[in-house]
Amino acid sequence: MNFARRQAHTPPEINLIAFIDVLLVVLIFLVLTTTYERVAGLRLTLPSAQSEAVQATPQRLVVAIDVMGQVAVNGVRVPERGIAALAAYLEQAKAQSTNGQPWVVISADAQAAHQDVIDAMVAARRAGLPRVAFAARVAP
Repeated sequence: MNFARRQAHTPPEINLIAFIDVLLVVLIFLVLTTTYERVAGLRLTLPSAQSEAVQATPQRLVVAIDVMGQVAVNGVRVPERGIAALAAYLEQAKAQSTNGQPWVVISADAQAAHQDVIDAMVAARRAGLPRVAFAARVAP
């Protein structure tokens, strides 16, 4: 005979804390491995425009400056030194320009003095030529 007291059978319980931990790890994994697609939020119909015909390439006035500070405008050497003489040469070249306002392209030697380049910029401004660019060699 079995005189031992019968213990009440307790139903198994689910440990919710461990379940939540596992679900959180799965959620983090899904968030990190999901790829997102960018979808435009607005559908736009952009306006169209017509433009004038492309204008011819503007004329360039090349101001070359060598190591010794000698200046040439479009290959013609400027005999006098100084801003006023260079501005006079640039004004003459501007008057000979056929298609609008020409660009002044300063092509200075790498060893030329910075002051010579600044003088060329000032002379261009005095001659009424506000568009100035610098020539550079592309490094290999």
